[in-house]
Amino acid sequence: MTDQPNPSQAPARDHHAAQNTRSMARNTAILMVAFTIAKMISLVQTFIIASVFGVGDEWDSYVTANRIPEQIVLLIGGGALSYAFIPIFSGLLAREDRAGAWRLASNVINTVFVMAFLLSIFGFFFAPWLVENVTAPGFDAEKVDQTVRLMRILLISTIIFSVSGMFQGVLHSHNHFLLPALAPILFDVGILFGVAFLIGPLGVDGIAWGAVIGSAMHLSIQIPGLIHYRMRWLPRLGWRNPDLRRVIILMLPRLAGLGVVTFNALVFNNIASRMGSGAVSAFDWGYRLMNIPETLIGSAMGYVVFPTLAALSALGDQDNKRRAMSGALRFILIATIPAAVGLILIGRPLISLLERGAFDADDSALVYGALQFFAFGLIFQSLHEVIARSFYADRDTLTPLWAALIAAVANVLIVGGLYLAYTYRFEDTVRTSFNTWGEQYAAGSYEAGLTTLNGASDSHRDLASSLTGVGGLALGYSTVFLIELGLLLVLLRRRWHDIDARQLGQ
Repeated sequence: MTDQPNPSQAPARDHHAAQNTRSMARNTAILMVAFTIAKMISLVQTFIIASVFGVGDEWDSYVTANRIPEQIVLLIGGGALSYAFIPIFSGLLAREDRAGAWRLASNVINTVFVMAFLLSIFGFFFAPWLVENVTAPGFDAEKVDQTVRLMRILLISTIIFSVSGMFQGVLHSHNHFLLPALAPILFDVGILFGVAFLIGPLGVDGIAWGAVIGSAMHLSIQIPGLIHYRMRWLPRLGWRNPDLRRVIILMLPRLAGLGVVTFNALVFNNIASRMGSGAVSAFDWGYRLMNIPETLIGSAMGYVVFPTLAALSALGDQDNKRRAMSGALRFILIATIPAAVGLILIGRPLISLLERGAFDADDSALVYGALQFFAFGLIFQSLHEVIARSFYADRDTLTPLWAALIAAVANVLIVGGLYLAYTYRFEDTVRTSFNTWGEQYAAGSYEAGLTTLNGASDSHRDLASSLTGVGGLALGYSTVFLIELGLLLVLLRRRWHDIDARQLGQ
């Protein structure tokens, strides 16, 4: 026997659902506008960086140097703690326990600062070992030294960003999205300052110092919002606080899940570093271009819907939670499918706009080799932003962890297999080219021999842009999200019996 809904509650429920829909639409619009501005600034950076560095060693070093710092932020600032913090913090606010909410916020922010500081110190001293053995074993000594220097600069921004990420969580829990939306704009302004004014005297180091300046502005812009909501900061860790313990318990599976994300990112960079100069850069440029629509659509909706889902879960309102989920997923599907098709069809002409200075047509081909496979994963990654948050809103961080682990195993098998194919094809190409060169050299045809060797170099780049090269890495990245999303959808349908399919299909 099932409980029948009370008809008298329907108008109030529908009114509440309508309010949620209007609020989500307004907040999503705010984030999309802000993210659009940030991406426009980022495109200006991209044009300048591409013309100065192209797809080569210096940008390879910068991208690799940023891997460890950005993973630290992901793990403790904007990732594990944030996802565990918002459901507990939103629940305290929903029960009007503001004193308990601010006590928890202070404890979490202080804990994040201590963790980020200690991890950054560790990264500073062990940077050479991390680069040589983890992120880029394929780099030569000069690139390793440059990467280490850049990593040590970027670790400063790691500490700032980790705290700023928790500021975002506090404001998002109050359904305040304007200042957190402006924060990425200021971060990009900081990097643009480094690109425009610091590259000249400092080279690629200028971009790293621009990132430090941008992270400081990212944090500072959110402080007025905390003052507006009368946040009370307490200078203690409060590790005996039961709410903090609940956050930590929720955080541990999510931390492991993000550890899987970090592992995948390092695998991609590790293998790309073995594919020759420019492979790491091409993978990064392709991801950056795909990330423009993903941020505007998937990330924006994920940020907006998560506090709503967390509050509805805390109140036990599963009907309105299902409606909110259906609306968010419908919006993502409508927006990402044409965006993905557009990236595949016009991605090559768009990338050609970067062809100036050090960025040439060969670089465009290499980047497009990655972009077309990243575009395949745009839809899955955007949907994942909302589906995963549904589990976190229910304070279930174990289910996404198991899905991430299964996807990571598949990623290693796929990417590893493609890399072995790449290695075999490259060795076969080089062997054939040198045999031909030897025959031509012995016959006295020196010019023909040089042409053959140059052709081998071109073949290396062709392979790097193919399915067994950088394109394969991008395909592996997309496949991770496809597998993980599929598992989560199956489990979500079992939990809810059905996502509101009628709304999703409208």
